[in-house]
Amino acid sequence: MPQFKPLNTKKYIKTGKVVTPDTLYWKQLSVPTLVKEFGAIDYVDFSPIEPHYFAVTCSVRVQVYNPITKLVVKNLSRFQETAYGGTFRQDGRLLVAGDEQGFLKLFDSSSKNVLRLFKGHKAPVHRAQFTQDLLHIASFSDDRTVKLWDIGTEKTTLTFAEHEDYVRAGAVNPMSPDTLISGGYDGKIKMYDTRTQNVSFSIDHGSPVESLLFLPTGGIFISAGGTEMRVWDAFAGCRLLTKVSQHHKTITSLRLGSNGKRILSGSLDRHVKIYDVATYQTVHTLDFPNAVLSLGVAPGDQTVVAGMVDGLISIQNMEIDRNKEAKPKRNANKQRRLTSMKVDHNIRDEKTPKLYSYDNLHLW
Repeated sequence: MPQFKPLNTKKYIKTGKVVTPDTLYWKQLSVPTLVKEFGAIDYVDFSPIEPHYFAVTCSVRVQVYNPITKLVVKNLSRFQETAYGGTFRQDGRLLVAGDEQGFLKLFDSSSKNVLRLFKGHKAPVHRAQFTQDLLHIASFSDDRTVKLWDIGTEKTTLTFAEHEDYVRAGAVNPMSPDTLISGGYDGKIKMYDTRTQNVSFSIDHGSPVESLLFLPTGGIFISAGGTEMRVWDAFAGCRLLTKVSQHHKTITSLRLGSNGKRILSGSLDRHVKIYDVATYQTVHTLDFPNAVLSLGVAPGDQTVVAGMVDGLISIQNMEIDRNKEAKPKRNANKQRRLTSMKVDHNIRDEKTPKLYSYDNLHLW
């Protein structure tokens, strides 16, 4: 019987995971608190003013949650059919949401009252955004149109009918109240100038557009559709800067984090990717139990909320122990002061020797 010689296989040391400042930072998010709603979570939006309540749009209502207690503080249920895209105004005083009937409803954030009812769309309105002057609302509808509404008069001031399919995404330039963009299921992205009432640019994303996002400077915007994000330069004729593809299923939501220095993308692949705005490289990944439909990030990353297809809401708060970081500094300063003091004598800590009887002086 032949003899076989054993092979000398090399054993390599397993390399550990690379720990970066971003990894350490996002690891400080708390264990997710899961809240169950009655339907898929269509949209999540944070109030820009403290205490930064967040609105969750699902089924036939918009619910406003407290991020600390994770409890509902307000229930806006003045909808006869499915509600969509509940969004706060930049001052936090108003909230607008579309619905399946094609209506837009404007609510007072401090109460449940409907202040305005905008009628004009012939199909569901999935997204609506306030303009920077706080006086108008841009709405994006399945009737393939984009409308600009005057809040004071409840009337349409502009209508753009440039898309050939549903319009499910839109954004208003944060630096220019006259510029807005829309994304349709025809794969096209349109940029409008409300002063000239014309389409400034029309570009092709290549897939149905699910989400649009302007960076804080207003010169760059990002589109998400399919498994790809595309970065465009608005000042250079909407020139394509780069493509980012880190998900393996459809990207559904885009958000800004870390005061505009990070981009977060949620996807049906159950992941949320976090990118560096400077390099568009992935710096961290968050995992969730089901497909992510919507995403919300509080100012300063205080809270991250993900809405899922099965009605689950994941709420994570940033846990930073600032007192723990400050203590070593105080101890170091105290030690430095002690060591810098001039000493003119030394004190020895010695044990007292034991004395015997003949060591003592006896007087007779």
